[in-house]
Amino acid sequence: VQLQASGGGLVQAGGSLRLSCAASEDIFSNYVMGWFRQAPGKERELIAAINWSGLSIYYSDSVKGRFAISRDNAKNTLALQMNSLKPEDTAVYYCAAGSDNDYRGRIRSVDYWGQGTLVTVSS
Repeated sequence: VQLQASGGGLVQAGGSLRLSCAASEDIFSNYVMGWFRQAPGKERELIAAINWSGLSIYYSDSVKGRFAISRDNAKNTLALQMNSLKPEDTAVYYCAAGSDNDYRGRIRSVDYWGQGTLVTVSS
């Protein structure tokens, strides 16, 4: 398994969760990493991305100010700290890796997907 996501679960609105993604070293050291999510009946969307140095970070408007993406290059681990969760954050969350990002820091195209982890936020 090249990308392994974990940390999803059930949380009340206003609560916090932390997602983690363990990656193989050959992917983590060469790719832009990101988190996508897919809510029921909706398309999968990019919500956060980070390049290798951590100097280029992207957040979608829907999570900006509430979520924080980080990476530990020594441990080949990607994280997403999610605070102030809302019921509309309910979705399956996927970690992903792409070889390039655009001027806003968004992953241009995904080369690797992790399996999803379900986050459910109750009202």
